[in-house]
Amino acid sequence: MILVDAQRVAVSRPGKPLFRDLSVTISTGDRLGIVGLNGCGKSTLLRVLAGRDDPEDGQVVRGRGVRIAMLDQNPVLPEGPALAAVGEGWEAEAVLDRLGMGAFADADTTTLSGGQAKRVALARTLVTECDLLILDEPTNHLDIDAIAWLEDRLAAFRGGLILVTHDRHVLDRVTTKVLELDRGTGYLHDGGYDAYLEGKADREELAASDEASRKILARQELAWLRRGAPARTRKSKARIESATKIVETQAQAAARPGSLDLAAAGPAGGRGDAAAKGSKGWGSAGIEKKYPGTPRLGDQVVDLHEVGHRYPADDGRGEGPWLFERVELLLDPRERLGIVGPNGGGKSTLLDIIAGRLEPAAGSVSRGPTVRLGYYDQVGVTLDLKQRVRDAVAGPTRQPDWQDAALLEQFWFEPDAQFAPIGLLSGGERRRLQLLLVLAQKPNVLLLDEPTNDLDIDTLRVMEDYLDEWPGALVVVSHDRAFLERTVTDVVVVDGHGSARRQAGGYAGWEEARRAARGTPARSAATTKAPKAAGAGAGSASSGSAGPGSGRGKGSKGGAGGGSAGSVPTGGAGGKGATTASAPGPGRSVESGPSSPGSGELSGRSPSTLRRLIKDTEKETARLDKRKAKIEAELADIAAIADHTVLTEKGSVLSGILTELAAAEERWLELTDELDQVLAAR
Repeated sequence: MILVDAQRVAVSRPGKPLFRDLSVTISTGDRLGIVGLNGCGKSTLLRVLAGRDDPEDGQVVRGRGVRIAMLDQNPVLPEGPALAAVGEGWEAEAVLDRLGMGAFADADTTTLSGGQAKRVALARTLVTECDLLILDEPTNHLDIDAIAWLEDRLAAFRGGLILVTHDRHVLDRVTTKVLELDRGTGYLHDGGYDAYLEGKADREELAASDEASRKILARQELAWLRRGAPARTRKSKARIESATKIVETQAQAAARPGSLDLAAAGPAGGRGDAAAKGSKGWGSAGIEKKYPGTPRLGDQVVDLHEVGHRYPADDGRGEGPWLFERVELLLDPRERLGIVGPNGGGKSTLLDIIAGRLEPAAGSVSRGPTVRLGYYDQVGVTLDLKQRVRDAVAGPTRQPDWQDAALLEQFWFEPDAQFAPIGLLSGGERRRLQLLLVLAQKPNVLLLDEPTNDLDIDTLRVMEDYLDEWPGALVVVSHDRAFLERTVTDVVVVDGHGSARRQAGGYAGWEEARRAARGTPARSAATTKAPKAAGAGAGSASSGSAGPGSGRGKGSKGGAGGGSAGSVPTGGAGGKGATTASAPGPGRSVESGPSSPGSGELSGRSPSTLRRLIKDTEKETARLDKRKAKIEAELADIAAIADHTVLTEKGSVLSGILTELAAAEERWLELTDELDQVLAAR
């Protein structure tokens, strides 16, 4: 049954078309994910399909009697108790509880935070009887367990589903098709996130090949046109017009100008202060060049000693229960630490204490003299929605100039967006602007609280690449499993019942420990991924076709790597500055740094070592891919002038690169297999 059929729809915003001539049909059982850059019109398209907004052109037809339930990116709730806003009956109460809002069932919706209101609105949408479910960033503000539950519920839903999300795990498990919005055009990919990446890569490769062919033909036609005025008088007028058109044709502009340059940000629009300019980097010329102006971080970063916190009781009488207590945490200059746990468990509270925004109820916090802290929280820097983007970057004391404009362009704000009021930006564009303002401070300790909310997938991947070699300490609170897997080596588990303990191995190590505690195996690919149609690829949706650190000596001396000196769980042994060295496992603390070489079973290498080697191999593969593309482009240019000597030389170079690339890919496969074996044996 066809639920909604959109034909040749178009929508634009001032100075920029969002999409045009876009056609898409949703039937019962379809699972469609929509992806694209921030500001490309994803949320707008959802509202058009739901009937909440009208397209400027084209038409949208909905099936007779089709019931549609939609979660907006910024939902509005009626006043009154949260449970009443969701609905009546046991299901409303159960869904609210599964989304971590059971304790707020009687709270008035006007007192809820933005994240709490989003969860209440999601619960209301999920319990609504409908044929078509439309969800805009449903995983924002959910903890990891709630996201896993949501995946199961959506996988069991029998109607049609349209989903906008930055969560790559959710896309891969729940969706069977992905609609990519790119520069006003839609491209449909059969399959989940992997199919989208493959289809996009194929399309870009084809476009690059077409452009290379066009350049060769253009040179030939240009040479033909230049064969003297007398000869031109005898040339066909149609041939002259055709040749001129080929020469003057321009390749399609990139979706974004250049690549996102997170290292470009500097205080006051890239000017930098004396401390930043005086820094000589972090002992590596490559690091200094890639992250200019980042001040050097000394041995002491942030140390938490016997820290605990609790808030006043809800009834105002005395103190409430401890969120966590007796926490010992010593951050390393190259810390890569995640904080995980249920919503309301105290993750953001712990981050606020590290940042100095909140004084702990117990214990003490000390910070090193060289610490320059940047905090990218869930709310972000307060933005005046009436202020122009360029004025926000310049600040209140001066007028924006060309340096501000250049910085904004490096953060993918085109000229029209720079002069637009902030209120016209999409939610993701505002978050990217807030990220720019944080990085402009040139921090050497970076705290990220749910940084993936509202950012598009391309921005997330660039941020992950940036943080790979960033020469500072990083602490992340996130529900995004892919982001945690990429950016952290250890996690602190805040369980909401007074305990905060460190777990080696990052998100994967924590999940493995939880599965061991429950006695449940890991999900197999068959149960975690949505069915994928054969022949995945990219086609234009407009035409309706589917196509192709070591510790600092405050704890055990045995730990090697970049972890902190340790953490002590609630009620655990060991006094101030102690490091427990018990093996990773449920309810037990772990050694502060990454596992030392030789600690892993079977191969003799630990999971953290293997993950690092895998990451290095991926970087090497990417480097070789870039060299390969460059040589292939040079070969195409040389072919036009038929220089066989140079062709032979370049061909030999390309052959060597292909050999190295094959070896790197084989090494990656061996390392990933070895990591799987080590994890399975633990």
